[in-house]
Amino acid sequence: MPEWTQIAIRSVSIIIGLFIITKLLGKKQLSKLSFFEYIVGITVGDIAGTLSMDYDLDISNGVTSILIWTLTPLLIGKISLKNKTFRNFVEGNSTVFIQNGKVLEENLSREKYTADELLEQLRKKDVFKLADVEFATLEANGDLSVLLKKPKQPVRVEDLFSTYVRDKEPYTVIMDGMPLEKSMKTSGFTISWIQTQLEQKGYRMEDVFLGQIDYTGRMYLDLYDDVIPVHSMDQDAYLAATLKRCEAQLEWLAIVYPEYKQLYNSIQKDVQKITDNIVPYLRKV
Repeated sequence: MPEWTQIAIRSVSIIIGLFIITKLLGKKQLSKLSFFEYIVGITVGDIAGTLSMDYDLDISNGVTSILIWTLTPLLIGKISLKNKTFRNFVEGNSTVFIQNGKVLEENLSREKYTADELLEQLRKKDVFKLADVEFATLEANGDLSVLLKKPKQPVRVEDLFSTYVRDKEPYTVIMDGMPLEKSMKTSGFTISWIQTQLEQKGYRMEDVFLGQIDYTGRMYLDLYDDVIPVHSMDQDAYLAATLKRCEAQLEWLAIVYPEYKQLYNSIQKDVQKITDNIVPYLRKV
């Protein structure tokens, strides 16, 4: 067998092996790493690269080394989940840099941080005035977490209103022109309802690259063709369907938010009266 063929087979095998190892180590390896995880990642990558290129190395010895470097962090991770003292030893602790608006110089020195580096990290958090910071700590993964003083914090809804309707995450119901049935079941919207909404807008399911629905039933669509023409629709039918949709949505809101049930039921009755008065004057729908 030619040498290049063996190298190709080794490389493909190692790529597959590294993919499996990454899956075993979990998603944490893809985001923020501890000191130990950083060392493991570099070492395993170095061993794999050398093993795939160096024809003279015994592949069994290399695989054994990779397995040891893989199993060790898995074992350490299991122990860390059960023992906080061990976890603190392996992953380290956070270090407070600013407390009660004052910089703790001793902690900066211990972490080999200069004043310039501290200000640089604050600027990365969009904080340009040290006087605005109430508390800041260097996390074990090297990130700086910052808490602004109360007058400098963004205004939140609960700061202005004692009662408010909580927003919820949108649901992705269409992707690559195909309906996502699992997401539809979670959102509570049926595929027939979504198809009706698409027809009212003049689109087909296969025209949609990405479709999302928020908790109020508003739909956002991104089409494959951004200049696709909108098909004509029956405006009277669309108006009647919209009014009926409002009724159904208000009924749904009354169930989801029982503390506002009386308000939503009252509005629903008003919308129903409007529907009853308008529909007879529309063309047959």
